[in-house]
Amino acid sequence: MRVFVPGASGFIGSAVVKELIGAGHEVRGLARSETAANVVHALGAEVLRGSLEDLQSVSRGAAEADGVIMLAFGHGDMSKMAESATAEAGAIEAIAKSLEGTGRPLVVATGVAGIVAGKAASIPKTPSPMASRHAGLRAALAAANKNVRASFVGLPPFVHGVGDGHGFMPRLISIAREKKVSAFIGDGANRWPAVHRLDAARLFRLALEFLPAGAAVHAIGDEGVPLRVVAEAIGRKLDAPTTSISHADAAAHFGWLAGLLSRDLTGTAAPTHELVSWQAQGPALIEDLDAGHYFG
Repeated sequence: MRVFVPGASGFIGSAVVKELIGAGHEVRGLARSETAANVVHALGAEVLRGSLEDLQSVSRGAAEADGVIMLAFGHGDMSKMAESATAEAGAIEAIAKSLEGTGRPLVVATGVAGIVAGKAASIPKTPSPMASRHAGLRAALAAANKNVRASFVGLPPFVHGVGDGHGFMPRLISIAREKKVSAFIGDGANRWPAVHRLDAARLFRLALEFLPAGAAVHAIGDEGVPLRVVAEAIGRKLDAPTTSISHADAAAHFGWLAGLLSRDLTGTAAPTHELVSWQAQGPALIEDLDAGHYFG
């Protein structure tokens, strides 16, 4: 299968490209910059220069592919989340239009809080951290009714592994280094799910190959790791004390992360196991932290 992958040069995208090529697929990656293009080329994939805002390049990539895995999103600047979500939605709409009536697969990455897993995916009615991205998810769901095999892979907040330079974990480690203390909010009993990036990559491939239209799966290895346990693991590796931060002081300590770090975001991969033959195989989150590569 010839697969078009916006986001191919990223932490997760590069693992997906390797997984696809290893399974015998041909990959074409969208690259905004020369640096990204070099990464995509080094992975063994063809390069298509363009961006999510350049709908002509996005449409072309989708129209010339046998399937699409949509991974691109501007996570770098949280102050521009709305703009990133708007660009993502426009790109998904363009991709869906190019695939309409073909029966070809479109796999869209989202967060586990963004879509309810199962054979008939749905968007949560209660507010979630993923609410700004719902327009893109709705566009993909609509495509499933227009003979596009659109499906979804929900990613947990902690997608971990070697090379993670911009995720939540590096940010928490950076804060702990700066503050010289590894902290959690309140009693730290609230939990976040996690998955190793190679396990996530394998699930994206399986979704492309097997998921029916309108289905969603969650890439979850650890169903819920208490954030106190995460803080303790970071503290061990940095030789820093671990302490509780009150909810009132959380914003001063964690900045924009404070609101997310106070949430309980557990999830389950049970629907995933029912829909595709997938089990997490990589190291668990704390094991990966203890390996030390996050602290080099």
